[in-house]
Amino acid sequence: MSNQPTHAASESGASLPLQALQWLKDNPLQWMLLAVPLAVVLEVTHAPAVWIFAVSCAAVIPLAGLMGRATENLAETLGAGIGGLLNATFGNAAELIIALIALHKGPQFHSLVKASITGSIVGNVLLVLGLAMLCGGLRFERQVFNKTAASVGATLLTLACIGLVMPTLFFEVMAHGNPQPAGIRTVETLSEEIAIVLMGVYLLSLVFSLRTHRHLFAGPEDQLPTTGEHHQPEWSRKTSLIVLLSSTAGVAVMSEFLVGSVEAAGSVLGNQVFVGVIVVAIIGNAAEHSTAVLVAMKDKMDLAVNIAVGSSLQIALFVAPVLVFASMAMGHSPVLDLHFTLLELITMLAAILVLGQICQDGESHWLEGVMLLAVYGIIALAFYNLPAEAAAGGH
Repeated sequence: MSNQPTHAASESGASLPLQALQWLKDNPLQWMLLAVPLAVVLEVTHAPAVWIFAVSCAAVIPLAGLMGRATENLAETLGAGIGGLLNATFGNAAELIIALIALHKGPQFHSLVKASITGSIVGNVLLVLGLAMLCGGLRFERQVFNKTAASVGATLLTLACIGLVMPTLFFEVMAHGNPQPAGIRTVETLSEEIAIVLMGVYLLSLVFSLRTHRHLFAGPEDQLPTTGEHHQPEWSRKTSLIVLLSSTAGVAVMSEFLVGSVEAAGSVLGNQVFVGVIVVAIIGNAAEHSTAVLVAMKDKMDLAVNIAVGSSLQIALFVAPVLVFASMAMGHSPVLDLHFTLLELITMLAAILVLGQICQDGESHWLEGVMLLAVYGIIALAFYNLPAEAAAGGH
């Protein structure tokens, strides 16, 4: 095969420009990397904020994909245990970076941060899994997946959703019985305590999935590569580290541009919550979206379900607590809490309820994908038509 010399050259570090050109030819989506310098030019020349937002969003997509590929290659060179932990930790790095940049801007962006949490959970469960089931179901009449592993993920998501619901319910109870500012402080404290619980469950879930019950998440034998060629990492450890660090820096810079122009984008696209729930969540998860759809079209629905459910779990159990802790470290007043709007809570509950129904029989078809996408479309329309003052007032 012609890729053997290229791989050898990669290991020796030779002909890097030629490798880069060949890589762009083999991965046409990466031509979107041209959006990175374009976004810099637009920012420097003080172009309209909406254009900066759009181009920055486009630039994040290939950068997030590079982060994922670099992480996977680095994981292969570090062994199964550390590699699995690395993949689990950096699986949603792009969304986390965007949220941290927004968080750093101050409490006025808390609504955007919480909306991105909601959007990532709902988007993975409904949009990613829906597209995977639709595209896979159009090629295969019936696809099967491990319902035990999927049910464990759905149960963990239910637990996480309870943790995200309680601060809002507690706030409503305190607001009706004691509408003093102390009630808000109590919600912040409760959110911090729940974040500790969620982080603890996340760490235990890693032990469960990577060690004690690893077989549940490995997938069937036919999903594993059948040739020795794919067992070798695409990039060396040094190359993977360079790509990971440079793409992470790129995402950070693009996120700075994106967040700086989000208010103008919100006025055009409806409101800031819609931008967080739909737009930011989609561009942050674009790489995982494509991966889940591609593996589903190869009749690897087990892997597609693991990608969608696992990514939602990581957002709810890891990213959300990390953002609460980061807000505390930044000295915000008020600190980021887990008090979501009623519409956000209902969408998360609806997504998890639908996921539980889908996972019951351990098989899927294209109509289930259509149903998931229909629910996502209804949710997107609801957030798009939400008045800006109502979106801001709920937080």
